[in-house]
Parts: sequence; C-alpha cells; structure tokens
Amino acid sequence: MAHSELLATVRRPLFPDTHIEVPATRSEYERVQEILDEEYAKFLTLQYDGFRKVAIVEAAPSPLHGDMVGQLLWRISRSVDRMPEIDQNIKDGISISNDRRNTRDTGDTSTTRNWDGALTYLTRDGGTLMVAVEVGLSQTYDSLRAAISFSVCALGCRVGIAMSINEGDRNIAPTIRYYDTREEKLAGIREIEHNLDSQLQTNPFGPLRIGEETWFGKITKVVLKTYRLEDESSPPETLLDPKQSFFIDDCRKWLFVGGEVPTNLADITIGDFIPTQILTGNNIEATSVNFFQQDWFENTFRFALLATAMERVRDKSKVQHV
Repeated sequence: MAHSELLATVRRPLFPDTHIEVPATRSEYERVQEILDEEYAKFLTLQYDGFRKVAIVEAAPSPLHGDMVGQLLWRISRSVDRMPEIDQNIKDGISISNDRRNTRDTGDTSTTRNWDGALTYLTRDGGTLMVAVEVGLSQTYDSLRAAISFSVCALGCRVGIAMSINEGDRNIAPTIRYYDTREEKLAGIREIEHNLDSQLQTNPFGPLRIGEETWFGKITKVVLKTYRLEDESSPPETLLDPKQSFFIDDCRKWLFVGGEVPTNLADITIGDFIPTQILTGNNIEATSVNFFQQDWFENTFRFALLATAMERVRDKSKVQHV
C-alpha cells in the first residue's frame, strides 16, 4: 500500500539533502502529513506533486544547499540595494523568505511545495512574488525542474533560478571514528578540518579525503538555469524549459561557459525584482542587476562545501564509552 510505503520512508533515517519521491494519492499524503504534525517532525519536509501524483520526502538541507540558497538571495537583494538610480523607499519593499509552504490547484487535485527561497515585493496592498530560487544537491533534473516550474507557473513569480550541484560517488564511505575523550574528539575534528581546508586550496571541487575515506565526493557539474513564463495562459502544472543554462563543468578549474558572467544571469533586470507599477516613470526597468561575480561565487561555494564535509565528520565522530 502506498500509504505504508510513504510512512516507512519518512520514518527511516535520512542523510541531509535526501530527496525521495513516492507514488501516492493526495489523501495518503495528507494522512502521513498529519502524523508528522502530531510528532512535531523537524528534520524533514513532506510535499505533494498533484500533477505527477507523487509525495516528496526531503531531509534537512546540508550547509552547501542552505548556504547557496541564502547567498543567492542575499547577493541579489544586496546588488539592488547598491543601485543609486533606485530610491531607497522603493528598495525597502524587497523581502526575502525561506522554505515557505504553498498549495495550489494543479490538474484534478492540488500540489503542496516548499520553495527553497524567494524574493517578494511588499506594499500596503500585499506582496508580489518576484524571484524564486531552488537548489538541488545530486537531485534529478525532472524533480528540480518541477519545483521551479511550480513557483513560476502556479505561484506567478517573475523569474525562477535553479542551481543543480552534482556530487560524484564517495567510493569508500567514512566509518565512525571513536575517541577516548571529548577533548580528543574535538582535537581530531580540528585536525581533519585543517587537512580538508588545505585540500580545497588545490582541489576546489574536491574530492575531500582522509586516507581511503571520502568526506565529500568530487563535484562533477554545477548548472544554473533561469525560467520564465512565456505564455500567460499556461496552466499551473506546466513544466517549463529553461530560458538559458549556465554550466561549470571543468572540475579542475572554474570553467564558465560563455564568459565570466553567464548570459542568463546578466539578463536579469530591475524589473524582475520590483513590479512595473512601482517603477513607473523611472525608465530603469530594463537595467541589468549585476549580482553575479566569479570571486563571490567561488568563495561561497568552497566555504559551503567544506562546511558540508565537516558536518559529515562530526556525525561520524564519537566518544567511546567503556
């Protein structure tokens, strides 16, 4: 029974960033969600794609996932704030929100999804969703595409930005490291962090290894895609094709296909963040928002990659009780 399969899935231990899709009806999803609500489950989210008829189980995000969402939103907001041609009272309307649940009718039922992050423009009359961001770590293209398409087509955001990060196999997964005292454990963790940080200086995409054990697999590809609604009459369950794509696919160095600033990101304008009626008379709606810089992206990515590896180290470091 799908209900039992779904319940068994949410009850088993899940690694950070785990994304599992289980065939289920809307009523089965709602029954399991009620169970999670009663148990105050904090470390996973349960969503439902009414068009594809699947329940979506997602574990808590890793630092790499969470940091890239936060940094993309912060960087965009900060870049707009630095533009002198925009009045400060207009800039103040931009609001950041993370991990909010949204339900809309799709097909013959409804879909419930949590976006990773979004920028909304707030006025006295309410909020207008402008930009949605989704980040997937080793998540399938179809599931990431469905998530960002929902924000654009069902929720009506102006532009969707999706980042897909592929981590290669870790080959030999780390085993638990036992220490005699808490002090020895902390010293061991610090030594591993120093070692992994040194490796990142020469191998910014990994892998990060100690001996034969791999704490983070080699990054094989990073893809950024932007999505826009071309036809206003498109139904909310429409799966969009990306407007443009940007690849970093040389894991020995940062290889930006198409130049340092991806074309699809350079084409993001002030009008994507501030509604047209707010900008009336300013003649700046088509002005590009240059939020993407290579140094910022590299530094953010490396820091988050190390933080994710160190979370795995801490999970595998234990004090041995005699």
